[in-house]
Amino acid sequence: MHIRAQLIVIPLWGAILAGSLYSCSSSPEKQGGDFGYEEEGQTAVSIAEPETPPPPKKPSVRIALRDDVPGRYVVKKGDTLWDIASLFLRDPWLWPEIWYFNPQINNPHLIYPGDILTLVYVDGQPQLRLTREDGTQIIEPSVPIGIPSEKLDPRIRAESLAQAIPTIPISVIEPFLSKPRVISKKELEQAPYIVSSLDQHLVSAAGNTVYARNLDYTDDVRYNIFRPGRVFKDPKTNEILGYETTLVSEAKLVKTGDPATMLIMRSIRETLNGDRILPADKGRVNYNFIPKPPTTDVEGQIIALIDAVSQTAQRQIVVINLGERQGIEVGTVLAIDQQGAVVRDPYAHGGTRSVKLPDHRAGLLMVFRVFERVSYGLIVDSTRVIRMYDMVRNPASSAEIISK
Repeated sequence: MHIRAQLIVIPLWGAILAGSLYSCSSSPEKQGGDFGYEEEGQTAVSIAEPETPPPPKKPSVRIALRDDVPGRYVVKKGDTLWDIASLFLRDPWLWPEIWYFNPQINNPHLIYPGDILTLVYVDGQPQLRLTREDGTQIIEPSVPIGIPSEKLDPRIRAESLAQAIPTIPISVIEPFLSKPRVISKKELEQAPYIVSSLDQHLVSAAGNTVYARNLDYTDDVRYNIFRPGRVFKDPKTNEILGYETTLVSEAKLVKTGDPATMLIMRSIRETLNGDRILPADKGRVNYNFIPKPPTTDVEGQIIALIDAVSQTAQRQIVVINLGERQGIEVGTVLAIDQQGAVVRDPYAHGGTRSVKLPDHRAGLLMVFRVFERVSYGLIVDSTRVIRMYDMVRNPASSAEIISK
């Protein structure tokens, strides 16, 4: 990566003024308060601030390219970032380590159909560079000898962010990007609820008027009506990690009060008395994120399978018992490992007659939605059937595995 050093020049009179201000501020005279004066009854204490240590140097990552790595690739409609990374790398989650972008480009991490990716080497390290028309600016990588290239004429490029290729297949994860939600036991118990309807029916639908208790009156007008679904528990501690909400209907607040009056605008399934209410999720859905390993060492398990009972595979969704409190973020890539079996050793001379085989890699998943204690992830690669309670942990690169 290229780092630009910026030189800041301070005029002489500015330096003199700064020095005089510093000498005043560091004077042993009384100090404190918002304007440099000590508040009444306080004692001024001079504390020497420790020097800020330089940021730690990023450790070098060993990159393993594929044997059949292309020197040049033209992005096509229907590609995903993970697919493209898999063309160049044995470990696609190391994409940020070789991706070079011009910081002057708007949204430099986004890639569009028609963009040209070229593999180059800088100081012996592989880099992927982008050739794109961006207004009148052309970003031209240095192309290795023997790799064909073409010069693109500058022209205005007007692309919607939605046209950028996604990191993983949107069609698979889209139903889970905004719904369901995972809430805590406290949130569930304190959530407002439907107490009755205008005609006092037990079941309501779109167009019906319903009444809600304990509804706080804020600026929210749109609400989601839900009922608790699956309970997520930690397999080892049996701790309740959260309740998955099942969306029932969408409603708007018509009149405040206790009970408040609401009108059901859209029904997904029947609305029942006792169903809970949450403000509609107004967060912006992020379709484009960058794959990355966890920032710290983590280890967890798959605690739920979506649309499966006991086993699943690539391009399927799972829930893991890791979330924000473990530092998990959208885009985090985790290895899926299966525990090695315990087998009998009939050839052992004395001692134990059983031995545990090593854990083995079964696949990779990428997290696309994160809550406090759980996360939803898409299985982006699998070499074996993925099962409930398989382990998830930091992925080791191919180069690291070979070196070990």
